[in-house]
Amino acid sequence: MNTSPAVECRDLTYMFKDFAAVSGLDLTVEQGQIVGLLGPNGAGKTTTIRVLNTLLPIQTGSVHIFGLDAARQKMAVRRLIGYVPQQLSIEAALTGRQNVELFARLFDIPRKQRTDRVNEVLAAMNLLDAADRPAGGYSGGMVRRLELAQALVNAPALLILDEPTVGLDPVARDSVWERVRFMRDEVGTSVLLTTHYMEEADQLCDAVALMHRGQLRAFGAPADLKAALGPGTSLEDVFRYHTGDTLEATAKGGMGNVRSTRRTARRVG
Repeated sequence: MNTSPAVECRDLTYMFKDFAAVSGLDLTVEQGQIVGLLGPNGAGKTTTIRVLNTLLPIQTGSVHIFGLDAARQKMAVRRLIGYVPQQLSIEAALTGRQNVELFARLFDIPRKQRTDRVNEVLAAMNLLDAADRPAGGYSGGMVRRLELAQALVNAPALLILDEPTVGLDPVARDSVWERVRFMRDEVGTSVLLTTHYMEEADQLCDAVALMHRGQLRAFGAPADLKAALGPGTSLEDVFRYHTGDTLEATAKGGMGNVRSTRRTARRVG
């Protein structure tokens, strides 16, 4: 039985010319964990995700996925990963079933297994009733669940989600959370996700990794990180504490103004 971490980065550094998008990153995701990768825009989250997906090469350091070297065993690593990008990735003219079947073919799932596998993931995402309707008519939450079905059709051991609930209403967001928890609890899938929603990270993640300026600033269970800063601390407070040199200015201006505007709007109805 493979007991290696789902993700293990050691001293990972990625440069864009003279700019270090990721600098000396050490990150571990244990098997069966949901880990949130948090940080302000430009923190290095997307670059990290792309390196883990083997979409970018490993320049310095090492990445292992379930013990496989992502630099030397790219194809084997890709077979273990399901990926849902931030941008919508469905074909609106195809039905939900056809979208998932397309991914099944891309992952080279044997034809004899394909129909059962497609039905299985559609059922897991509660989409069987809508499977034969054009995906262009799906709601935002259904689209995200369809993308999860696409990513899960190859039964990945690691699911990587980039802003999986961005733009969704609270009900649709809850639906996606439920499905992610299902994959962890019932299937044993390991999950790494990026999000800007602190509530989402707090409720969904077993651990969060806070990145800022390409470096890991904090890692741990949300409850532990909050406790370390004292009673009454929120995960947003933790976020600000570890990324304050960017957000303090925002808090004095932008974020403070946003809160003031919201209070005024509530007062005037």
